[in-house]
Order: sequence, then structure tokens, then C-alpha cells
Amino acid sequence: MMLLRHTKFLKTVFLHSITAFGGPQGHYGMMLKTFVQKRRDITEEELVDYVSFCNMLPGASSTQTLTLIGYKRGGVPLALLTLLIWILPACTIMAAISFVLDYFDDRNMQFNLFSLIQPMAIGFLLFSTTRLYKISVTNTITTIITIAAAFCTVLLFKSPWVFPILIVCGGIATNFSKKRIPQKEPVTKKINWNNILVFLLLFAVAGYLSESATRYNWKYKKELNLFENNYRFGSLVFGGGDVLLPMMYEQYVVRPESPRIKETKREVLQIKKTDFLTGVGILRAIPGPVFSVGAFTGGMVMRQENSPALQLMGCVLGAIGIFLPSALLVLFFFPLWNNLKKYAVVYRSLEGINASIVGVMAGATFYLSMDIVINANVADSIIKISAIISSFLLLRYTKIFSPVLVLLFLALGLML
Repeated sequence: MMLLRHTKFLKTVFLHSITAFGGPQGHYGMMLKTFVQKRRDITEEELVDYVSFCNMLPGASSTQTLTLIGYKRGGVPLALLTLLIWILPACTIMAAISFVLDYFDDRNMQFNLFSLIQPMAIGFLLFSTTRLYKISVTNTITTIITIAAAFCTVLLFKSPWVFPILIVCGGIATNFSKKRIPQKEPVTKKINWNNILVFLLLFAVAGYLSESATRYNWKYKKELNLFENNYRFGSLVFGGGDVLLPMMYEQYVVRPESPRIKETKREVLQIKKTDFLTGVGILRAIPGPVFSVGAFTGGMVMRQENSPALQLMGCVLGAIGIFLPSALLVLFFFPLWNNLKKYAVVYRSLEGINASIVGVMAGATFYLSMDIVINANVADSIIKISAIISSFLLLRYTKIFSPVLVLLFLALGLML
């Protein structure tokens, strides 16, 4: 019955999964257009709340945000089904890449088809920033927080801790005044600790089994090591794919070649540098979550076994390991978050938190725009700036559906 009631929603999630380019920044703009303005599954205020909350957690923030949209509509079952449909296309593509990587030349790959996708995604980001600005920035303090957050984001964009720190600082800043929102007695609810207990138990057990498997040379040590590595990444990464990818590079490319590993002759999971960089390059050109790289790295580390079945198992373990923490964390902490919001100190913090998110989005818009302009010649810069502006104007002043806009810019890129 649940599937029948939510069939249209799940179809929209699937369509979103195969057209959501541009990483988390672009995904938020598409969610605003699709799930807020077109379908009205949630309000703009709820989307701001979800984005703010998910950016305070480790893991795949845009994945967690979409999972919460499913959670609001149909509880935990629909949330998990939403998560599965969202990650399946990207994980399938990245898993397939691990099988056919020999057909790609990392120095000669050309993705003209996708040349305008990043500028288009920045247009989505600009659109969502302007929309959410009207909701979240309503007084002097929130204006100051937004400007400060935008400035810090531009300066420290590649730092993994900049986003959670800005969010916390914004929440603290709006608590200096207690006049607007006085404390009232909150209505407390019983907290279900099951998800967080499962999360912590898996973290501990995966670490213990992985270390034991390596030390005692167990038969399935690679599979255990792979799951533990990806589960750890999904549990500890703040800042999304820009932080995840360097961590994976260090784990699978740099660490196996380190003097300490060579000296101890410890067998560790390894991916060749050229293979890893090729996979990452392809990852940037496909829709869906950046964390789908877990399916690729899982397939690559098991590729050395010369068994398609084991390689496929590696893809599955890699994907499950990296997305499972995000699901467990968001589904545990969100009910707790809703309970905490009944306290005035937390409710006052939301003003600053939401203003910080808008500032981060504004700073990311500027940083990403400058990045593509600086790294391109004059003609390309003009084309890409035009793509940013035109995608923003189409989103702002027309009712064009997000997937249609993506197809339009794919076609334009192919003609360049």
C-alpha cells in the first residue's frame, strides 16, 4: 500500500537521481525546484531546516536531506526506499566503471557533453541561495551572520571543518538576545536510541574485525577491510565529496606506498593512482551523490582478485559501507533534533544556523564561479558565465522542470 501511495514521489526521486548534477550545492537548488515548488512535498522553511541539520552531521549531506524528505512523507520505510532509489543509478554507473576502466584514457577523456553542467549547477545554487535568503535573513544579526559566513566560505572553502564551525557559531550568535524568544517549558518525548546504538556497534565491530582479519590473515580480510574503510569514511567525513575524495586518495593510493607499510610488509587495500584519478574524473560527470565513489573504490580494490563475483561484491560492500552511516545518523538525530527545537535556546539558534547556511551557499556560489572562470580561457569564461546566468533566470522566471533544464544544457554542451 505504501508503494502505491507514494509511486509518483518515488518516480520523481528516480528522475532527480539521474539528472542531479553538480554535487550537494547543485542538488539543493534542484530539490527546491522539484520537491518544494513543483510537488510541494515540503515547504521552503522545512528545506532550510533539513539542510541546516544535515550540514551539522558527518556523511553525505544532500543524500541525508533527500532521505528526510522521504521520512516526512512516509516515515522510516519510505525514507530508506528514497535513499535506495537516490543512490542506485550513480552507484551502478560507478560500479560499472570499475569493470570497464581499461577502456578509458585518463589523459584523453573528453566530456563535451557535460561541459556546461557545472555552470548550470552553480545557477541552481544561486537560485536556491536567493530564495532561501528571503526566508532566513530577516534582521540585522542574521544579515551579519550571512555576510561573515559567505566571506569565510570563500576563504576556507576546501577546509573540512569550515561548514560545521560556521553553523555552530551562527547558532551561538543568535542566542545573545533572549527577548524575542523567551524560554517556555518544552514538551519532551521518549527518545529511541536504536539507530545510534546500531551505528556505534557497527563502527566498533567493523574496526575490530578489520584489524583482526589483517593481523591473522583471515580468508575474507579484504572484504572486511573494505567495509570498515568505507563505513569509517561515511561516519567521519564533514564537508562532503571535496573532503571524502582526498581521504580516499590517502587511504588507497598514498598509504600503500608509504615507507611504514612497505617496511612492515602489511597487506593493505590499494588502487593505482591513474585508476583512482580516472574514476574521480568520471564521477564529476555523472548525476547523483559524490559518495557513490564508494561503489567504484570497492570494485577496484577487489578487482585484483580476478573474480567478477568478488568485484561485484566489493562494489556492493563499498556502497553499503559509505551510505549506511549517513542513514543511521540522520534517522536517529532528526527526531532528537525536533525534540530539542522545543527549547528556546535551540529555537533561537535556528535563526543563526539558517543564516549561516545561506552565507555558506552564497560563498560557495562565488567560489565555484570564480574557480571555473580562472581555469578557463576568455571565450570559455564568457560561455560559462552565460550558462550560470541563463540557468538562474530560467529557474527564477519560468516553471521549467529541473530534468528538462539539465537535458537542455547537456544538448548545448554537445554542440560546443
